[in-house]
Order: sequence, then structure tokens, then C-alpha cells
Amino acid sequence: MSVQLLDKTRKINKLLHNNNSTKVVFNDICKVMMETLDSNILVISKKGKVLGVSLCPGVEEITELIEDKVGSHVDPLLNDRFLSVLSTKENVNLQTLGFERDDIQQYCAIINPIDIAGERLGPVFMYRKERQYDIEDIIVSEYGTTVVGLEMMRSVNEENAEEARKVHVVKAAFSTLSFSELEAIIHIFDEMDGKEGILGQARLPTAWVLPVLLLSMLCVNLKVPE
Repeated sequence: MSVQLLDKTRKINKLLHNNNSTKVVFNDICKVMMETLDSNILVISKKGKVLGVSLCPGVEEITELIEDKVGSHVDPLLNDRFLSVLSTKENVNLQTLGFERDDIQQYCAIINPIDIAGERLGPVFMYRKERQYDIEDIIVSEYGTTVVGLEMMRSVNEENAEEARKVHVVKAAFSTLSFSELEAIIHIFDEMDGKEGILGQARLPTAWVLPVLLLSMLCVNLKVPE
């Protein structure tokens, strides 16, 4: 059993070593976990959004309260029950989660909360039919969930870094403007009244129109530096 467990954890570990892409694909993680646990796997965000899914051949899919498409959302009450689980919960009775299909008692499930650096990021939900999860399965599921959490944090850090880069570009652009050009920028935002509006080109000196408009476009969805 130890050799099999080592092989399974190594398969998951390869995801960390081989992931050179800047885009996190949770379906890839779910696929490896599906193969090692013979289960249907779903990665769900804190808000109940499905981030990744992989369905195991031979395991009948549960469609009640859950959709198997990335970008869809699970039932809000079900998501609340997921978030109430504070530590790994194995061989869960799915009736306690609100599932009511006739053969639901034949299913076994694991709920793994995704906690990284004290922050709750969501759950990993996995289930299969007619075979309970043993200690080896639980270890693999927890290890896989840790990898999911690390990828979630990487995704968040990349988004924050990109936002910080955009803010830096805008601040650098503002630092090159003269006082009159800054007044023109303020005038543009007043005319746009937020993200939408109409600006009369005639109100600006011709030489300012293109650079000022380009700078305004950089500022969309960013806080203008004080």
C-alpha cells in the first residue's frame, strides 16, 4: 500500500513541477485526482463557483444541486454546508448535505476545505459509488487539496501583480503630465461621469486629445492616484 500511495502523491506532485503556464487550469488537477481516487472531482470557490471538474468513467454523475461545468455555481445552501466543514470529512452521508435522489445512499464522498495562510478559499468535493474511502484515499485527497490551494493562491497573486503593474503604469503616466494636462484629465472624467459618457473633442487642445484619451483608457477600473 505504501508504494501505491507514493505513486499517487508523485502524480499530484508533478503538477507543481510541470506547471510553467501563468494560467491556472484546475481541470488538470481534477483529472489527476480523478485518476488516483477513482472519483468525480469538483473544485469550488468560496462563492460556490465551479473552478474545475473531472468525471470518472463508471461513476454516475450527481446532477442534483451541482452543475459539472466550469463557471457554473452549486446550490447556495449546499455551498454553505460545504463552507461549514472545517476539516476533512470523509465518507459523508450525502443526505445530510441535502441530496435526495433515490440511490444517494450508495454514494460516498469526501469534503476537503481549502485553507491557505489562514484564508478559506473554498472546498474540494469528491464522490464515488459503492466503495468507501480508506486512509490512503484520505491522504491523497488532502495532498491534492493542498496543491489546489497553492494554485489558487498563485492565481490570486498573479492577478494582484497584474493590477499593481497597471497602477504603476498609470502613476508613471501621471507623473509626466503638466498641470494643465492634469486638468484636462479631470475634465474628461467629469464628462464621462464614471465609465461611460461623451466627451467633446473640441473642448481640448488638439495636441492633447490622443495622449489624454489614451491615459484615460489606462485609468479605467483603476483608482486614480492621489
